[in-house]
Amino acid sequence: MPVKKYNPITPGTRTRLGNTFAEVTTDKPEKSLIRKSSKSGGRNGQGRMTVRHRGGGHKRRYRVIDFKRNKDGIPATVKSIEYDPNRTAFIALLVYADGEKRYILAPHKLKVGDVLLSGVEIAPNLGNSLPLSKIPLGTTIHAIETRPGKGATLVRSAGTSATLAGRDGKYAIIKMPSGETRLVLSECRATVGTVSNPDHGLQVLGKAGRKRWLGRRPRVRGVAMNPVDHPMGGGEGRASGGHPRSRGNIMAKGQKTRKTKKYSDKFIITRRKTGKNKK
Repeated sequence: MPVKKYNPITPGTRTRLGNTFAEVTTDKPEKSLIRKSSKSGGRNGQGRMTVRHRGGGHKRRYRVIDFKRNKDGIPATVKSIEYDPNRTAFIALLVYADGEKRYILAPHKLKVGDVLLSGVEIAPNLGNSLPLSKIPLGTTIHAIETRPGKGATLVRSAGTSATLAGRDGKYAIIKMPSGETRLVLSECRATVGTVSNPDHGLQVLGKAGRKRWLGRRPRVRGVAMNPVDHPMGGGEGRASGGHPRSRGNIMAKGQKTRKTKKYSDKFIITRRKTGKNKK
């Protein structure tokens, strides 16, 4: 799905690259599957700001997504492909043979009228959800569970996909979008295909106001602050600020932030490629 370039009739449209929404078929969500959604503005339960640079933004309604895909053996027809303001991927409205309606993450190249299934003894076709033990090796997958029945937690953002690389006993070996290779129980489910909206990362907002519509407030650089406000602040002239670090004095480059004894370490075969490991 391509992006479109705008005529430079205003400063904001001069550099803007927007989404064509060519895959979206309707602009009206299913009323029975939307819920109220409130914003926190980065404040916790005591009203104190715990996350900076958040606030404002357009009002949104949450679309209830079926991440479990637990209606086994009942065919579902794709009624529409829709935009979801709460996520980068598009969503698809399914109408099951018994009349129930559910939203799922739309796989790339899914079309209105396609029939999807979920279960154990089904074909690994685009959009079908089945256990990893029933998916052929080398298949492109997304929306992967980490615990059986928990619902999809991995590979859910726009344009991402993982690969089923192999099997090791009761575990399946998954090659993640980051390059990490990890073990996931073969009983866990995954959906065949790639997540929709692959050109999401090519968009250019074009102006600061569009960032505000998304609920993001301005961010001040640390080197532009005073020493009392930031570890990189102060200095005569345009000082570099020293080693890059956060306002809480945590190193931004090189310092490991992952727990040294995290429970999921035993499931990781190969770490993701970052920094010096990219070569």
